[in-house]
Amino acid sequence: MAECECLAKCPFFNDKMQGMDGTATMVKRRYCLDNYENCARYIVFKQLGREKVPADLFPIQKDRLPAILAQTT
Repeated sequence: MAECECLAKCPFFNDKMQGMDGTATMVKRRYCLDNYENCARYIVFKQLGREKVPADLFPIQKDRLPAILAQTT
């Protein structure tokens, strides 16, 4: 599978993961380079657009998706 189209500009990795090299590498490998379609951030991006992705949303937080996706305005 190709890498996520959002990786280069993903604020999660460019801001939130600074200084967490080991964790960032593991999360990137799992969500950005292999299984990005299961990333909560990617799901919001595809359905609502980049501007609707909450800054504090972690890739693993799919439990937050129903509330986020319900806010379509």
